[in-house]
Amino acid sequence: MIYQLVILVSLAVLTAIVLRNLIDLRGLPAERSSADIPFVSVLVPARNEEYNIRACVESLLAQDYEHFELIVLDDGSTDATADVLRDLLQDDSAQRLKVIDGTPLPEGWHGKAWACHQLGREARGELLLFTDADTVHEPSGLRKAVGGLQESGADLLSLTPRQDMKSFWEQLIVPVMYFILMTYLPLRMVSRSPRGAFCFANGQFLLFRRDFYQAIDGHEAVRKDLVEDVWLCRKVKQAGGKVVIFNGTATVRCRMYRSFGEIWNGFSKNLFAGLGYNTTMLFGLVAMTAMFYVVPYGFVISAFVLQSYTAEMFWLPLLQIKLALLCRILVAVKFRQPVSGSLLHAFSQLMLIAIASNSFYLVRFGSGSPWKGRRYNFSGRAR
Repeated sequence: MIYQLVILVSLAVLTAIVLRNLIDLRGLPAERSSADIPFVSVLVPARNEEYNIRACVESLLAQDYEHFELIVLDDGSTDATADVLRDLLQDDSAQRLKVIDGTPLPEGWHGKAWACHQLGREARGELLLFTDADTVHEPSGLRKAVGGLQESGADLLSLTPRQDMKSFWEQLIVPVMYFILMTYLPLRMVSRSPRGAFCFANGQFLLFRRDFYQAIDGHEAVRKDLVEDVWLCRKVKQAGGKVVIFNGTATVRCRMYRSFGEIWNGFSKNLFAGLGYNTTMLFGLVAMTAMFYVVPYGFVISAFVLQSYTAEMFWLPLLQIKLALLCRILVAVKFRQPVSGSLLHAFSQLMLIAIASNSFYLVRFGSGSPWKGRRYNFSGRAR
């Protein structure tokens, strides 16, 4: 009975965090709060993005902001990305567009950090927006983001884009990212606390003040950090800067992965790395995931089989399941995700456990995490 009550109370606390985060994660301001119109460099690293790059670039060129440049770096793509970019350069609307070829990846860097580092050196803007090649932006997005940065006085602004999910596996697994964010991290502390434990940023949209980006040594400071966005947030805080996050579902959308293999490899690459290769934290996450979101179903099924509808075997686990599903549905609505996917919440958590195990295996016993033709392992000696 004590075990069931502890789990229930824990889930009630997590539900309270979700409810508070729903309030705190607000959308971007509708208008700029200042007449100042800083020059913005919009920077897009692209490696093997032939299916995404056209929509991304065209949406960025269509921004209603008055003062920006757009630089795309082709990071050694082996598909038709370079051909698409050359075609885009021929368009009359591409006067703002500049395309550069990336140089070979040096030892001790991961690909995205190296690509962004090169883009930062090319940029002329007072503000630097790093955004992924698989994003699509509303025309007002840049204007509103600049307004949000000015209004908040932040040194780094990040958004939570809407995640486009078309296949079964995307709808099952991709929402786990925002569920973890909304459940375990009090978002108001990201901007209010200097502690590195309260950090979040999304590499799909990072808007920096140039002087602060340079003060923290930019992406060079996170050249070995595969989850570079969160570690950039920590670098900004360590340097005394301010980080803010906004709900970007009305501003930016992104389709991160298109197949089960991409989802499996992408999340496996990031999960253990995002925990700083801390084995205790990884298995702590696995244990909490199992106890909070999987084991209660085992009790309820056992109660049906044994016809034992006691509080310990049935009613308390059932209440735990209801709290978990409530949180999952609230997060889905907040981020414009299919609510129907919430009914598979337990299966998505089982997939999270499987991905965490694979992420650990690749680092500790494998040859590193594969991604877009490269393998990464910057763990040193995992703890």
